[in-house]
Amino acid sequence: MDTRQQTIAVYPGTFDPLTNGHVSIVRRAKDVFDTIVLAIAKDTPKDPFFSLEERLEMAQEVFKNRPGVIVESFSGLLVDYVENRGAQVLLRGLRAISDFEYEFQMALMNRRLKRDIHTMFMMTDYKWLFTSSSIIKETAFLGGDVEGLVPNAVWERIKQKRGSNNHV
Repeated sequence: MDTRQQTIAVYPGTFDPLTNGHVSIVRRAKDVFDTIVLAIAKDTPKDPFFSLEERLEMAQEVFKNRPGVIVESFSGLLVDYVENRGAQVLLRGLRAISDFEYEFQMALMNRRLKRDIHTMFMMTDYKWLFTSSSIIKETAFLGGDVEGLVPNAVWERIKQKRGSNNHV
Protein backbone atom coordinates (compact mmCIF):
# COMPACT_ATOMS: atom_id res chain seq x y z
CA MET A 1 0.00 0.00 0.00
CA ASP A 2 1.37 3.39 -1.03
CA THR A 3 1.08 5.74 1.95
CA ARG A 4 2.89 8.73 0.54
CA GLN A 5 1.00 11.98 0.27
CA GLN A 6 -0.25 12.98 -3.17
CA THR A 7 1.70 15.96 -4.44
CA ILE A 8 -0.21 18.78 -6.06
CA ALA A 9 1.35 21.71 -7.91
CA VAL A 10 -0.57 24.75 -9.07
CA TYR A 11 0.60 26.30 -12.33
CA PRO A 12 -1.05 29.74 -12.42
CA GLY A 13 -1.28 32.24 -15.25
CA THR A 14 -3.55 34.06 -17.62
CA PHE A 15 -2.72 31.64 -20.46
CA ASP A 16 -3.87 34.14 -23.07
CA PRO A 17 -3.26 32.12 -25.14
CA LEU A 18 -1.96 28.79 -23.88
CA THR A 19 1.28 28.00 -25.71
CA ASN A 20 3.26 24.86 -26.43
CA GLY A 21 5.76 26.17 -23.88
CA HIS A 22 3.05 26.02 -21.21
CA VAL A 23 2.07 22.53 -22.33
CA SER A 24 5.71 21.44 -22.12
CA ILE A 25 5.98 22.70 -18.55
CA VAL A 26 2.82 20.80 -17.55
CA ARG A 27 3.99 17.61 -19.27
CA ARG A 28 7.39 17.71 -17.60
CA ALA A 29 5.98 18.72 -14.21
CA LYS A 30 3.82 15.58 -14.28
CA ASP A 31 7.09 13.63 -13.95
CA VAL A 32 7.53 15.31 -10.54
CA PHE A 33 3.99 15.86 -9.21
CA ASP A 34 0.95 13.61 -9.06
CA THR A 35 -1.45 16.40 -9.98
CA ILE A 36 -0.95 19.65 -11.85
CA VAL A 37 -3.68 22.26 -11.53
CA LEU A 38 -3.53 24.70 -14.44
CA ALA A 39 -5.07 27.68 -12.67
CA ILE A 40 -6.31 30.37 -15.02
CA ALA A 41 -6.40 33.79 -13.40
CA LYS A 42 -9.66 35.67 -13.49
CA ASP A 43 -8.15 38.77 -11.87
CA THR A 44 -5.37 40.20 -14.00
CA PRO A 45 -4.01 43.66 -14.76
CA LYS A 46 -3.60 42.47 -18.34
CA ASP A 47 -6.32 42.99 -20.92
CA PRO A 48 -6.87 39.43 -22.15
CA PHE A 49 -7.87 38.89 -25.75
CA PHE A 50 -9.65 35.64 -24.93
CA SER A 51 -12.35 35.66 -22.26
CA LEU A 52 -11.87 33.59 -19.13
CA GLU A 53 -14.41 31.10 -20.46
CA GLU A 54 -12.56 30.78 -23.77
CA ARG A 55 -9.22 30.27 -22.01
CA LEU A 56 -10.78 27.60 -19.80
CA GLU A 57 -12.36 25.82 -22.78
CA MET A 58 -9.12 25.82 -24.78
CA ALA A 59 -7.04 24.51 -21.87
CA GLN A 60 -9.62 21.85 -21.03
CA GLU A 61 -9.55 20.70 -24.65
CA VAL A 62 -5.74 20.58 -24.71
CA PHE A 63 -5.48 18.59 -21.47
CA LYS A 64 -8.63 16.45 -21.74
CA ASN A 65 -6.67 13.22 -22.21
CA ARG A 66 -3.96 13.98 -19.64
CA PRO A 67 -4.62 12.17 -16.35
CA GLY A 68 -3.62 14.20 -13.33
CA VAL A 69 -4.03 17.57 -15.05
CA ILE A 70 -6.90 19.71 -13.81
CA VAL A 71 -7.92 22.98 -15.46
CA GLU A 72 -9.85 25.57 -13.48
CA SER A 73 -10.04 29.28 -12.86
CA PHE A 74 -9.31 31.21 -9.72
CA SER A 75 -9.69 34.71 -8.38
CA GLY A 76 -8.23 36.51 -5.44
CA LEU A 77 -4.89 35.97 -3.78
CA LEU A 78 -2.97 33.13 -5.41
CA VAL A 79 -1.51 31.72 -2.18
CA ASP A 80 -5.01 31.50 -0.67
CA TYR A 81 -6.18 29.56 -3.72
CA VAL A 82 -3.15 27.24 -3.53
CA GLU A 83 -3.73 26.60 0.17
CA ASN A 84 -7.46 25.98 -0.32
CA ARG A 85 -6.67 23.62 -3.21
CA GLY A 86 -4.50 21.52 -0.90
CA ALA A 87 -1.39 22.11 -2.98
CA GLN A 88 2.12 22.39 -1.65
CA VAL A 89 3.83 23.95 -4.65
CA LEU A 90 3.43 26.90 -6.97
CA LEU A 91 4.90 25.99 -10.35
CA ARG A 92 6.37 28.76 -12.47
CA GLY A 93 7.98 28.55 -15.89
CA LEU A 94 11.09 30.50 -16.82
CA ARG A 95 12.40 31.30 -20.28
CA ALA A 96 15.16 33.80 -19.73
CA ILE A 97 16.92 35.84 -17.10
CA SER A 98 14.42 38.63 -17.71
CA ASP A 99 11.64 36.37 -16.33
CA PHE A 100 13.61 35.54 -13.21
CA GLU A 101 13.63 38.95 -11.52
CA TYR A 102 9.83 39.29 -11.59
CA GLU A 103 9.25 35.65 -10.67
CA PHE A 104 11.77 35.85 -7.82
CA GLN A 105 10.00 38.89 -6.34
CA MET A 106 6.64 37.14 -6.59
CA ALA A 107 8.04 33.97 -5.00
CA LEU A 108 9.41 35.96 -2.07
CA MET A 109 6.11 37.77 -1.53
CA ASN A 110 4.18 34.50 -1.72
CA ARG A 111 6.63 32.92 0.75
CA ARG A 112 6.10 35.84 3.11
CA LEU A 113 2.34 35.41 2.91
CA LYS A 114 2.26 31.60 3.23
CA ARG A 115 5.49 30.01 4.44
CA ASP A 116 4.32 26.45 3.80
CA ILE A 117 3.76 27.01 0.07
CA HIS A 118 6.88 26.62 -2.03
CA THR A 119 7.63 27.97 -5.50
CA MET A 120 9.32 25.69 -8.00
CA PHE A 121 10.82 27.17 -11.16
CA MET A 122 11.02 25.02 -14.26
CA MET A 123 12.92 26.09 -17.34
CA THR A 124 11.09 25.83 -20.61
CA ASP A 125 12.35 23.51 -23.32
CA TYR A 126 14.90 25.33 -25.47
CA LYS A 127 12.63 25.26 -28.53
CA TRP A 128 10.05 27.43 -26.72
CA LEU A 129 12.60 29.86 -25.29
CA PHE A 130 11.57 32.73 -27.58
CA THR A 131 7.82 32.28 -27.24
CA SER A 132 5.47 34.06 -24.91
CA SER A 133 1.71 34.46 -24.93
CA SER A 134 2.15 38.18 -25.64
CA ILE A 135 4.42 37.65 -28.65
CA ILE A 136 2.25 34.86 -30.02
CA LYS A 137 -0.92 36.91 -29.58
CA GLU A 138 0.58 39.99 -31.22
CA THR A 139 2.00 38.01 -34.13
CA ALA A 140 -1.16 36.01 -34.72
CA PHE A 141 -3.52 38.94 -34.64
CA LEU A 142 -1.37 40.94 -37.02
CA GLY A 143 -1.73 38.10 -39.51
CA GLY A 144 1.37 36.05 -38.69
CA ASP A 145 1.43 32.27 -38.67
CA VAL A 146 1.91 30.83 -35.16
CA GLU A 147 0.87 27.29 -36.01
CA GLY A 148 3.11 24.88 -34.13
CA LEU A 149 3.75 27.40 -31.34
CA VAL A 150 0.35 26.79 -29.75
CA PRO A 151 -1.71 23.61 -29.41
CA ASN A 152 -3.99 22.88 -32.37
CA ALA A 153 -7.15 23.69 -30.37
CA VAL A 154 -5.72 27.11 -29.57
CA TRP A 155 -4.60 27.72 -33.17
CA GLU A 156 -8.14 26.98 -34.37
CA ARG A 157 -9.57 29.50 -31.89
CA ILE A 158 -7.01 32.11 -32.90
CA LYS A 159 -7.97 31.69 -36.55
CA GLN A 160 -11.67 31.98 -35.68
CA LYS A 161 -11.10 35.12 -33.60
CA ARG A 162 -8.81 36.63 -36.19
CA GLY A 163 -11.33 35.97 -38.92
CA SER A 164 -14.23 37.42 -36.94
CA ASN A 165 -12.50 40.68 -36.04
CA ASN A 166 -12.22 43.30 -38.74
CA HIS A 167 -9.56 45.27 -36.86
CA VAL A 168 -6.99 42.47 -36.92
